[in-house]
Amino acid sequence: MIGTQRQLADTVSPPVSAAHVAEQRNASKLYGLLTGRHPTEVDISDNYDFDRHVLACVLAASAMDGGQLPEQAGLTNQELNALLVQYFPSSPVRRCTWREQSALSAPDETIMVRDLLLAHRSTHSEVGGWLATMIARRAMEPNHLWEDLGLRKRDELSRLLTRHFGSLAARNSKKMRWKRFFYRMLCEDDGLVMCTTPVCTECNDFDLCFGEESGESRMAGRRRDHLRRLDDSV
Repeated sequence: MIGTQRQLADTVSPPVSAAHVAEQRNASKLYGLLTGRHPTEVDISDNYDFDRHVLACVLAASAMDGGQLPEQAGLTNQELNALLVQYFPSSPVRRCTWREQSALSAPDETIMVRDLLLAHRSTHSEVGGWLATMIARRAMEPNHLWEDLGLRKRDELSRLLTRHFGSLAARNSKKMRWKRFFYRMLCEDDGLVMCTTPVCTECNDFDLCFGEESGESRMAGRRRDHLRRLDDSV
């Protein structure tokens, strides 16, 4: 593990090590390196700014989990570099060199979720394809999907899916948790029955599918812990 505490922005030459980025445990720091702002200060009223915010969140959350950033985000090295060029051209993260990834294909589960999203794309720029792959990869993590994408709340995930995968999002009219909803759609598309209970309100697992998804975002939690450590050191 790299022991230096220098910020990535301070590294000029040689090219920044991708391992250094991957080991950044403070997600808001990487978000700031990408956008120049803290996630609590960003204006996402414009769709382009919203997309940029989402991409920065996903990359920050992916880096926070350790390992190689492209792998954690579900992208190839080339896809990640193209994303950085298009949405974060002035970021120091663009100087990173990524280790070559293995030739192993993504797990079938990830591919199925990605293809489900791609089948319902409602935008046609490259970002929709990147997001489908990133969402599918991050959906394999154990938390609520909005948390594993690094978003601030579930509403941002709903907006993301409505914007880029509109017809799929529209089918979640009962506000089922998104991961459960994806798998339900996959089962239905294959002609399978996911549940033995015909009516959701009669199911013993109702809270697993429809329970509350509020709470503190991962980046907010990291910021709170960081500030607490600063207070304790004074």
